[in-house]
Amino acid sequence: MRLRVVVTRRIFPELIEELRARYELVDNQEDAVWSAAQLAERLRDADGALLTSGERVDDALLAACPQLKVASNIAVGYNNIDLAACTRHGVAATNTPDVLNEATADHAWALLLAAARRIGESERWLRAGHWQRWTFEMFMGAELHGTTLGVLGMGRIGRAIARRAQGFGMRVLYHNRRRLPAAEEGAAHWVTKEDLLRAVDHLIVMVPGGTETRHLIGSAELALMKPTAVLVNVARGGVVDDDALAAALRAGRLAAAGLDVFEDEPKVHASLLALENAVLTPHIASSTRATREAMAKLAMRNLDDVLQGRRPAALLNPDVWDHRRH
Repeated sequence: MRLRVVVTRRIFPELIEELRARYELVDNQEDAVWSAAQLAERLRDADGALLTSGERVDDALLAACPQLKVASNIAVGYNNIDLAACTRHGVAATNTPDVLNEATADHAWALLLAAARRIGESERWLRAGHWQRWTFEMFMGAELHGTTLGVLGMGRIGRAIARRAQGFGMRVLYHNRRRLPAAEEGAAHWVTKEDLLRAVDHLIVMVPGGTETRHLIGSAELALMKPTAVLVNVARGGVVDDDALAAALRAGRLAAAGLDVFEDEPKVHASLLALENAVLTPHIASSTRATREAMAKLAMRNLDDVLQGRRPAALLNPDVWDHRRH
C-alpha cells in the first residue's frame, strides 16, 4: 500500500505530478483555505503533509492524525508548528532554510528603497493625474548612501541583507541575543538593542516569529528611533506592533515603513492602509519562481527522507528521531 501525502496549498503542477508518482496524493490545487477541522479531516489517514505557514500544527491536530509522520513546512519560519507537540506525538517537523535567503534579502531592500524614496506615494500621485509641473522639493525622501543600517536578527537572511549595504557605503549595526563569531559578522558591528534603535537611520527586522518575539518592536522601541528613520519588517507579523507603528507613522515620529508581514494576515491594520508613508506588500519576500520552486523541492526532499527512514538535514525537532512514528 502506498503512503498517503497531503499538500495543503497549491504548488507547481509538475511538482504535484512528481509527488503523485510516489504517493497516494491529496492536493489542494483550488488553493482553498482549510479550517482547522478541514485540515484535520484531510490529514486523518495521512502519513505526511506538505504545509505552508498558514496551517497550524498543534496537539489537537496531531492527536486527530495518528498516522502522520512528518510535517514538512514550505517556509523557513515555523511559528505555525508547535515543535514540542510534534516531538510528543513522534512527528518529525522540517523547514526550508537557506534557499530563500537571497530573494528575501532583495525584497527587504526593495521595501527599504521604496519607503525611503517615497516610491509608492509618488507613483500613486502621478497615476492620479496630479503631476502638472516639476518642483524642486517634490517628494524629497531619505538618503541611504552613507547612512547607518540596523539589522535586528542577524541570521542567514540578516547577513545577506547586511552584505547588500556595502554597495550603498553604509555602516551596519546589528543586534542578536548573542553576538556572532567575528568571522560571520563581516563589516557589521554588534550593539545592544537599545543602542541599535537609537543609532540607525534605517532598521530591517529579521527575527523569527513566535511568543518570544511578539511586539519586540512596540511603542517604547519606536520612541527610541530617529523621527527620520525608516523601518522594514520582512520577518513575521506580530514582531512589530502594527498599531504602535501606525501611530508613530501618523504622528511623524517615524518617517516611513516597508512591511511584507502583518499581525493578522491577510487582514491588514486599517490605519496602515490609510498611510501614504507605508509601503505594503502581501507576504511575498521569497516570491520568485526560482526561490519558490527551490523551497517546494526542499520540502519534498524533507518529506521523502522522513517517509523513507532517512534523517532530513532540515529537521527542526531532532529529539524526535529515535522515537518517531513508523
